[in-house]
Amino acid sequence: MTHNPQKKYPTVLVTGATGYVAGRLVPLLLESGYRVRTMGRSIEKMAGRSWGHHPMVELVKGDIMDENSLKSAVSGCGTIYYLVHSMISQKGRYRNADRKGARNMARAAAANGAEQIIYLGGLGDITHKNISAHLASRNEVGQLLKKGPVPVTILQAAMILGSGSASFEILRYLTERLPVMVTPKWVRMPTQPIAITNVLGYLKGCLENPETRGKTFDIGGPDVLTYQDLFCLFAKQVGLPAPLMIRVPVLTPRLSSLWIHLVTPVPAAIARPLAEGLSLPTVCRENFITRLIPQELITCKEAIRRAVDRIRQEQVDTCWTDAGQIVYPEWAHCGDSAYAGGTILQCGYRAPVNGSARKLWPAVHKVGGQTGYYAADLLWQIRGLMDVVTGGVGLNRGRRSKDRLQVGDALDFWRVLDVKPPSKLLLLAEMRTPGQALLEIRIDPIGETLCQITLLSRFLPKGLPGMAYWYILYPFHQYIFTRMLRGMVKAAGLDLTAPPRRFTPKISRSCTPTNT
Repeated sequence: MTHNPQKKYPTVLVTGATGYVAGRLVPLLLESGYRVRTMGRSIEKMAGRSWGHHPMVELVKGDIMDENSLKSAVSGCGTIYYLVHSMISQKGRYRNADRKGARNMARAAAANGAEQIIYLGGLGDITHKNISAHLASRNEVGQLLKKGPVPVTILQAAMILGSGSASFEILRYLTERLPVMVTPKWVRMPTQPIAITNVLGYLKGCLENPETRGKTFDIGGPDVLTYQDLFCLFAKQVGLPAPLMIRVPVLTPRLSSLWIHLVTPVPAAIARPLAEGLSLPTVCRENFITRLIPQELITCKEAIRRAVDRIRQEQVDTCWTDAGQIVYPEWAHCGDSAYAGGTILQCGYRAPVNGSARKLWPAVHKVGGQTGYYAADLLWQIRGLMDVVTGGVGLNRGRRSKDRLQVGDALDFWRVLDVKPPSKLLLLAEMRTPGQALLEIRIDPIGETLCQITLLSRFLPKGLPGMAYWYILYPFHQYIFTRMLRGMVKAAGLDLTAPPRRFTPKISRSCTPTNT
């Protein structure tokens, strides 16, 4: 199809810009010559993306819960991609949040004279007796957007096959880790997955083809398979035997989601809505969009092969873990316990290193994931298992790449809040804890050939359980942190000039809180 950017409104707005689909759509639009405005709740998170400093991209801070911020983001844009979903950020409260967000966007788009809204929803018969709350909510968002005067194009997709998608991660980990599966009836339910490449092709095509405005389309790949077929197909692609499946008559979505939570990186809060949607057929009922936006539809076999190759090459552009807001704790900017609303507990160690910061940084930058934490990996694994059992994310998420980190990345049970090579890595704990925790690793140069490495843990406890948690783990912190420092220095091929020493950070009594 010939590229024909809009003349009247050359700027395209992409909401949820750091999410799985939107994060891949933005570079595709930029490559096609469009001027793109990306909207998210964190400018820093968007700026850390590969397209964050592209000359044709504009980063704006906005939230679907804040109608005024939406009006500002929409201003001057002809087409709006509505690719926001509150399931990760709001968990069990996502339906109300999505409902409010859709109404806000419909009003903001109308007030600014937008010409089109393009929305990606879920595939499934809304009248089916087994319709899930998740699919019903996705349908409701589309209907609420359509109540406004701006024409809405709705694309309805089933499972998206691509490296990093939540559905693909569930498929991947269940197949790789469970040679024998106890499965419910839905394992024989037909579905029509679609490759992420084709999803992006349709999203871009709807921008360029006016005939799609105001219409709803089912989108899917060329194959209709059962979930059992998909498990077997994935196993064959990665050289594993097909899993043995033992079907049982009763296995509720709740039990399924808990099992998915234990075996895969996808937490139960996300797995349950997805599992509930597996109880009905998700097959395209029409394919009219294939005539309006012709493209080569990728088979499930090829889509799985591509996704696996991207994972092996550590070229996963976006991941389901990217979604959600980065909440930088205000107390982290200030050591004033009165301001923070409680006592900030700290444990810090530092050591001088015979080598430059640039030589030491690669070891710091690779922490977590397959590399581990350079010391007491068994203790880290036990902590991860405890987190999973109590409903947390554990260590299952790993990291996107062993060589690259960017703001907003998930790193095991941490979230990257800040990364400044070769001097600073700041991680926010997302494990289950009775309080908020930060882990900071700093490298400060001392002349040209020496540096100092610092590891600082800070914790804002919630009541007595938080205080007890901190002091019970305090001896382990002392043991682990000194060995982590030694391990990172050794991994960098450098030497310590003195043993790690504990230090007490100075408490600042005056500071200005900052929001990220």
